[in-house]
Amino acid sequence: MTITRISKGFVVVIFAGGMFAAGYFWALRGMDHATSATAQTSGASDMKRVENMPGMEGMSGMQGMSGMARGMVMVSPEKQQLMGVRIATVERRPMVRTVRTVGTITYDETKVTHVHSKIEGWIDKLYVNYTGKLVEKGQPLFTIYSPDLLATQQEYLLAIKARERLGDSSIPEVRSGAASLAEASKRRLALWDVSENQIRELEQKGEAQRTLTLYAPHSGFVIKKDANQGMKIMPDKELYTIADLSTVWVNVDIYENEIPFVRPGQTASVALSYDPSGAFSGKVAFIYPYVDEKTRTAKARLDVPNPGFKLKPDMYVNAEIKIDGGRHLAVPDEAVLDSGLKKLVFIDKGNGHFEPKEVKVGTKLDGFYQIISGLNEGQKIAATSAFLLDSESRLAEAMGAMTGMPGMSMEGMA
Repeated sequence: MTITRISKGFVVVIFAGGMFAAGYFWALRGMDHATSATAQTSGASDMKRVENMPGMEGMSGMQGMSGMARGMVMVSPEKQQLMGVRIATVERRPMVRTVRTVGTITYDETKVTHVHSKIEGWIDKLYVNYTGKLVEKGQPLFTIYSPDLLATQQEYLLAIKARERLGDSSIPEVRSGAASLAEASKRRLALWDVSENQIRELEQKGEAQRTLTLYAPHSGFVIKKDANQGMKIMPDKELYTIADLSTVWVNVDIYENEIPFVRPGQTASVALSYDPSGAFSGKVAFIYPYVDEKTRTAKARLDVPNPGFKLKPDMYVNAEIKIDGGRHLAVPDEAVLDSGLKKLVFIDKGNGHFEPKEVKVGTKLDGFYQIISGLNEGQKIAATSAFLLDSESRLAEAMGAMTGMPGMSMEGMA
């Protein structure tokens, strides 16, 4: 009994399916014969029916209505509000971009001085005796005792006396020889960093000094010290490294897509992460000619004045570089629809009509595209919702094509 009932039900299902298939093919056959009357149905009437369909409100201006450009779409004010359409004017504006990045502070290499003694000797007295000390230009660093220096001082004093004694000689060669000897001894002292004042003092006293004082050649902080009292020093021994921190370098990372916009001379600002209100102004000084293979960034060097020495080497900072692209015809970046092959904007033709227009764009800076061609100054465009307008335009174009196809009247969709 159970098997019989299932078989009867199965037969009923098969019979119903067959009837449905026959009806479907009969309807297709009827559509093939219904051509001329349907094809001549008014496009406006069809579009009216489409407009009355759910979700098709505001589409009365779609492609297919006479006198409208290809792709033009009409969107009612109510629908514009729902879509978030905002109108903007094509205008010339300053193209400005801010590159935000991070960097580290380092010494200005052009203001780092290495102090050496140019003669062999011993440190007799040490004045600057710890690392980190701030020294001024001309401040004493240490005194050195050198037998060679002592002998050269004595030679110079003897040469001076000989020049004075032989200065009245009737023989020109004698006079010039005495003068040359004195000048050679003086030049040797100068080459050993004996200052002009020290040589003048030596001439006035007429007595050689046992030790010579060496002074700081530049102002700055002692960042390295290898000098100790009593130690023997050689000319190749670096005794002090002095760094002037009145200006520091900031090395920042620039991503590959931003490298073309960054150039030497552009203004920049640097701020510490814990004190963003205290910004320091600087300039882009150099862009290194290579890219880091891991981070895909290039290094740019900023020269930043450092009043009060608040910026310290190896600190991390936030940096901003201002890029001035000049004044250009521009539109908001949201107004441009990029399909990959071309870029479109929608021109506001008034009364809710929007026409797609292909444009050629240039640089994108701070939310605006530079317009190279396709638009004129003063034109009104849709500044937002370009994607939604493009969807409406494509739908309108498709509907318009359907109304002109034989056998594809909108009456059946009403």
